[in-house]
Amino acid sequence: MLEATLSNQNQVVIPKEIVDSLHLQAGQTFNVVLKEDFIALVPQQAMPKSLRGILKGANADNIRDRSDRI
Repeated sequence: MLEATLSNQNQVVIPKEIVDSLHLQAGQTFNVVLKEDFIALVPQQAMPKSLRGILKGANADNIRDRSDRI
């Protein structure tokens, strides 16, 4: 089992084996999930640059209301 230690500055270093296997990068953000005495770090997926601005100017007037859903 891999271990990590909390520093005096409340920082935790993710073991290299996990960083490599999940292809994590410096500066990447994580969602922190707390469940009782369990902490999970879930890496956020970056939006591909090719999708930025794809919905700019989209018309949202014709979107169904929740009451229309099954």
